[in-house]
Amino acid sequence: MNIPGLLLLPEPASSGFEFIDLANLLELIGRFALNLMVILILVRCIYFATTRRKDFLFTYILISSIVFLLCFLLENVMLQIGFALGLFAIFGIIRYRTHAIPIKEMTYLFLIIGISVINALANTASLSEIIFTNIVILIITWGLEMKWLLRHESSKSIVYEKIELIKPEHHAELIEDIQLRTGISKISRLEIGEVNFLKDICHITIFFETSDRHEHNSTSVAHKIDTDED
Repeated sequence: MNIPGLLLLPEPASSGFEFIDLANLLELIGRFALNLMVILILVRCIYFATTRRKDFLFTYILISSIVFLLCFLLENVMLQIGFALGLFAIFGIIRYRTHAIPIKEMTYLFLIIGISVINALANTASLSEIIFTNIVILIITWGLEMKWLLRHESSKSIVYEKIELIKPEHHAELIEDIQLRTGISKISRLEIGEVNFLKDICHITIFFETSDRHEHNSTSVAHKIDTDED
């Protein structure tokens, strides 16, 4: 209401910063707890149970937490869809300097980023819809890992010195010799890589099926020879 002769002072501009917003804080805690619980089930109970690789547990949990917090806290600056797609693009081209990330680990990385983005930005969906989405992802992943893919094809990279056996006519002898020397009873196939005639050696990747997931991952990881050269 305007009063004649009274000078009205302008109201101080709001800084947009609040010390505490209880409603948003509770929503952040609830969504973060849900996201963390789902990620722990995915990477600890499903991924680690089949691979026994501890190196990616640290990465997955931290990336999931950071992606969730970034999406949730920056939502109000209108970055929603573009920001989420940008995260997928950035992490989709990640490659460590010495080792390329295996396709399975990249798939899990895509999963945890997707779950984190959904849990942070799905404001138009109800809580039941968000929980249903998380459960569906967990069930599908668990089903593929534990039930459908009962047999795994393991691989092992070796340096082989009998290069005269890499000729097509000596294929059977090559497989028999590798089976005898590695102790692998049945090799399904092999791929011949780099051949060095000066040193009389070549790099061979052998593939064999195993129903023991723990054995599959320990042999394929512990005995793999990195052939990347700087």
